[in-house]
Amino acid sequence: MPTASPSGPGCAALPTSGPGSVAQLAGQPLGTALSQIPDLSTLADVAKRGNLVDTLNSAKDITVFAPDNSGFRKVPQDQLNRFLGNRHELARLLTYHVVQGRKSPADLEKGQIATLEGGKVTVKREDDTLKVNDAKVTCGPIQTKNATVYIIDSVLKPRG
Repeated sequence: MPTASPSGPGCAALPTSGPGSVAQLAGQPLGTALSQIPDLSTLADVAKRGNLVDTLNSAKDITVFAPDNSGFRKVPQDQLNRFLGNRHELARLLTYHVVQGRKSPADLEKGQIATLEGGKVTVKREDDTLKVNDAKVTCGPIQTKNATVYIIDSVLKPRG
């Protein structure tokens, strides 16, 4: 399990103690932890609407690239409604943000990683910024009981 402390501009939004703090999140399963991070409230709501919270809570040793609220605001409303109205498409979208294994920042320096959706994401470091496809990592790694989370500034879109 990666042990690096979370870093990045988005980490400033995490509470320093209590619900949503790094210490508290470490003991929470992923689905529960997402609901504790204020900047991931849209993602938590989408997971809840798709009846995926239990799936996220029971997943073992995964890494999640979690779009923040501003990332969801970039998605046109008609596209978002299409995903929300089709559980299969919603699951496909969300699993494109998940890779097997707990990835450390060093694991994400450069290359392609297979997602649980079946596609691949490209990870790279540009200057001091870690990127997943074109999304910037704004905070990470955040440890939960069963996952490593990297907050990103955009929703990743699977091909096809």
